[in-house]
Parts: sequence; C-alpha cells; structure tokens
Amino acid sequence: MVSSRSLFFIALLPPVSIQEEVNQIKQHFSDRYASSHAQKSPPHITLQAPFEWNREPVEVLEACLSEFASDRSQVPITLSGFAAFAPRVIFVNVLKTPELLNLQADLANHLKTTLGIVDERSQGRPFSPHITVAFKDLTKQNFKAAWPEFQDKPFQSEFIANQLTLLIHRNGRWNIFKEFHF
Repeated sequence: MVSSRSLFFIALLPPVSIQEEVNQIKQHFSDRYASSHAQKSPPHITLQAPFEWNREPVEVLEACLSEFASDRSQVPITLSGFAAFAPRVIFVNVLKTPELLNLQADLANHLKTTLGIVDERSQGRPFSPHITVAFKDLTKQNFKAAWPEFQDKPFQSEFIANQLTLLIHRNGRWNIFKEFHF
C-alpha cells in the first residue's frame, strides 16, 4: 500500500548482470571508504529526481508513465569509465547520446505538463546521466583517496533500455515499485 505521501523517482535500470557488477563497486566503496549510502538503491540512471506524490491515487502517476512509455522506443545506453562531481560523488559515466537526452527531456516535460511534477534544482543545469557508486557519506578525505583509484579505471558496457522504472522510498531504501515498457 502507498501512503498518502510517498517519495518516488523515475530511472533506467541496467540489466541484472551490470547491476551486479556496479553493486560490487558500491560494496568496495563501503568496505574501503566507509561510503555505503549508494547501496540504498539499485544501480540506476535517474531521469526524474525524487519527488513527493501526495495529491491523487498512485494510479494517476502510473497511468501518466504508462502513456509516456507506450510512445517511446528503446534507448541504447553506453557506460564508459568513471567520473565525479567533486568532492563527494563518484559514478559510472553514461554517454550523453541524443536518444537518452531526448528521453529525459521528454519525460520531464510530460511530467510537468501532465502532473505538474518539476524538479526545481535541475531546472538550471543540464542533464548529466550517471550511475552513482559513492556519494553523501563519502567524506572529502575519502574522495581524495578513492578518486585516483577510479579516475582512469576501465569500465565499459552497453545495454538497451527498454523500460522506465518507478522507484519508491520505503524503510530507508529505494525499491522498485513498477516498470513501464517502451
């Protein structure tokens, strides 16, 4: 059951094999750099930042996403190396392809016009697709120690994103709530 005020976000999730590989990297950050916050969600590319849904039944949100996804084509995704938002975030870099950038922009526009969902913080900055492996509880000191290990570390993978995933925040973790196939 969804409470009257639930926190959601919308993402692309890689296939399980890539998720397992990324989860091993997250575990490395937990073990070696005391940064485990990234383990509270499955590996993902955020398309719509967390938002609170408290106006209508969740079925309204589901219908909106189902309608959006039904008009979309699958999106090729390329993961290439690591990058960072210094001094606290390290992530698997996701190439900014026109297909991915268009998907995110179209989704943001659809959510804004259909449901009035807008992420104010992202309004002034460009979409920067990534899969986070360490953030929030990664101290500046541990970032300085970890970044040299990861800045030139190879990571290469490709997959076809064929669905949007709606995640819900429950019991201190992000969990898959529903998937919407393209």
